[in-house]
Amino acid sequence: MPEPVLVSVAAALAGRAVISLYQLVKDKFAGDETATAALEAAEGAAEGSPEVAALERALERTESADPEFGARLREEWARVAVQQHAETGGVVNQVTGNVSGKVLQARDIQGGVSF
Repeated sequence: MPEPVLVSVAAALAGRAVISLYQLVKDKFAGDETATAALEAAEGAAEGSPEVAALERALERTESADPEFGARLREEWARVAVQQHAETGGVVNQVTGNVSGKVLQARDIQGGVSF
């Protein structure tokens, strides 16, 4: 059975949601053609896709072979993973990555918005 944290990491990698995490894995996979192919195939794939599942298995194999990498991977995931929760009627907004324009985070807007 897939380990939930590795499934989440694989999904984040597929979307390149966290560049530092992606770079860590890409560097580690550099000498492994199969793992690199799994990383590349998963790019842009949906979380439940076969491509993301294959990437999760590659992460699991790599982590088993190199526990130090596994520790670094989990440390980086813990650093960048944001757990957000909104109570009933609440809103959670999150912006990740490089933002080069304007961002508006809101719940209810009455009227127009202009920048």
